[in-house]
Amino acid sequence: MTLGEQVCDLPRAPGVYVFHGDGKLPLYIGKSVDIRSRVQSHLRNPDEARMLAQTRRIEAIETAGEIGALLLESHLIKTQSPLYNQRLRRIKKLCSLQLVRKNDSWQTAVVDEQTVAFGQTPQLYGLFSSRHAVRQKLQSLAQQHRLCLQMLGLEKTNPRGCFGWQIRQCAGACTGHEPRTAHDDRLLQALEGIQIHTWPFPGAVHLVEQRGDWVQKHLINHWAYQGTWCSQTGTWLERRKGFAGFDADSYHILVKPVLLQTLAIEPAGDDLQTTS
Repeated sequence: MTLGEQVCDLPRAPGVYVFHGDGKLPLYIGKSVDIRSRVQSHLRNPDEARMLAQTRRIEAIETAGEIGALLLESHLIKTQSPLYNQRLRRIKKLCSLQLVRKNDSWQTAVVDEQTVAFGQTPQLYGLFSSRHAVRQKLQSLAQQHRLCLQMLGLEKTNPRGCFGWQIRQCAGACTGHEPRTAHDDRLLQALEGIQIHTWPFPGAVHLVEQRGDWVQKHLINHWAYQGTWCSQTGTWLERRKGFAGFDADSYHILVKPVLLQTLAIEPAGDDLQTTS
């Protein structure tokens, strides 16, 4: 069967698709709300001719909705290491900026997974691949919001003020021209958009997606994807045993639907089993 003929058999539904070649590893894994339409776009893309020439079979895994497709795509890419996927690879080391209250002011610290539990520790901001990337972000925020490089821990204390003050990019918290409270308020506002939210439940939950009579329950524990239970088969599409740890991609997929509750959310129970 040609690739064109295989595409005609693909569903017009949300889910994940996998390009398989002759080797053990898949060539490419993607997701879409319309699998057939998305795969057709691959066939029309001349930049993907090399991958398509190696493709022998296209597999489709339907899901009840887009969140399930996103979670399954991320999970399969990390566990199967497809040859042509460059994104959604697991970052070897996650770093973040932590604010610590000390002497009635906020102090900054760069932390990683060895020192804090992401998704469980409050006052964490941003997910970065290195400590250098955290410092670069702080430098950028300092320029945008007239923050003090000394107060941010980017420079040593100097009674003449930080470098930003000398070039009029700092409002003067380091020289006493601005109250520290005003500086800290502006810092919190600058960081608000990249705050890492703590898990809002006492334990694991099911995030429920439904398409027609088909129900899928995604098991989530502290922002980590644990698997998906399907009503069509009464079995798990994917299932991880034990806590999988914090994953940046899963967090970004889940944070809005969980906090805004755009999908139904059910307690998973102590045994993390779905029976209905």
